[in-house]
Amino acid sequence: MIQKTIYSSILKSKKQGKKQFAILIDPDKFESSKIIKLAETAGVDFIMVGGSIITNGDFNACVETIKQLTNIPVVLFPGNSLQISKSADAILLLSLISGRNADLLIGQHVIAAPLLKSSQLEIIPTGYMLIESGTQTAASYMSNTLPIPSQKDDIAMSTAMAGEMLGLKLIYLDAGSGAENGVTESMIRKVKSTINIPLIIGGGINTPSKAIAACKAGADVIVVGNAIEKNTTLIKNISSAIHKL
Repeated sequence: MIQKTIYSSILKSKKQGKKQFAILIDPDKFESSKIIKLAETAGVDFIMVGGSIITNGDFNACVETIKQLTNIPVVLFPGNSLQISKSADAILLLSLISGRNADLLIGQHVIAAPLLKSSQLEIIPTGYMLIESGTQTAASYMSNTLPIPSQKDDIAMSTAMAGEMLGLKLIYLDAGSGAENGVTESMIRKVKSTINIPLIIGGGINTPSKAIAACKAGADVIVVGNAIEKNTTLIKNISSAIHKL
């Protein structure tokens, strides 16, 4: 079990100007060890596990299998309070600050708190912000919230600032799984210029060039999920591109 080192590693990399890369695994679609071996070879920094809804996968079994296959830290990216596994190393305790759904601002957290308290998980409070991407994503549908319009950089900036002022330790801008368009470079730059905590960008990143552009705009961590399910070679290509910056 890797304890209380993941957030510090993100802070350290941010301070050094180094970018980090995480792959996101949906338990419904995790079928083999191939993707984990590719992640190890590529030098992936974190493996995130989670999804908006899980219909046929076993969340805990997925986490345990990944932990058996690799020493890469496993970070939970929970879609709800059921997506918790004590076998992981850390959890992004997501507060959906872009929406006005109280259940995802505090409700689910109250339900999960006793279990998290009794676990050894490193808990990382994270301001989660859904950004409009050209199509309705599972995240926006399941959260019953409207994403921040992609051209409203000021709203994103102010929301991220508020999240930091509330004591959140990370800001995560997400265009959502299967997004047609990723978070714009102008929005990333705007948000980055007004917060001091690390910035994670996910959704719609399906080429190394898009990952590089997001990093240069201000992302500290890039997360790719849906794209690597379709093309596993992106794991090596994106990781290499990011870590060369």
